[in-house]
Amino acid sequence: MSELVLLLAVVLGLAGVVGSVVPMVPGAPLSLLGVGLYWWTSGFSEPGLLSIVVITVIGFTAVLTDTFAGAIAAKFGGASWLTTTLAGIVGFVLFFVTGPLGMLLGIALTVFGGEIYRHRDARAGARTALVATVGVIGSAAMQFVLTLSILFIFLASVL
Repeated sequence: MSELVLLLAVVLGLAGVVGSVVPMVPGAPLSLLGVGLYWWTSGFSEPGLLSIVVITVIGFTAVLTDTFAGAIAAKFGGASWLTTTLAGIVGFVLFFVTGPLGMLLGIALTVFGGEIYRHRDARAGARTALVATVGVIGSAAMQFVLTLSILFIFLASVL
């Protein structure tokens, strides 16, 4: 039975890694579900408590990265809160209408337009839009690294 649960936990961990870069698939929650399932069926003995704490912190970091990285990048690039909020709304809506590429383009154009309107400076708008776009892409890369870390720490703890 424990081998089957281990296999399921690894499959969920792999699904989490894939889900970290595939839109609308909850990568980190899948990874945490696999680890939690194994931990629960082991009577909370494997992996150890330190591993569980580290894995949980990494998992929540991945969720926060997924949720806020685009907005943080836009704000870091100099966008106003209004522009950042509008870009988030546009990106969310366009994701369902046009998919990830449309979402990315919508965020970039919204930030660009909002910052041109705000500053009357196309160069500053383009720079801010670029930073926001790189932030969204970087978010996916960071989630990939974090969910892969969860899988490796889990496997190192139980094998």
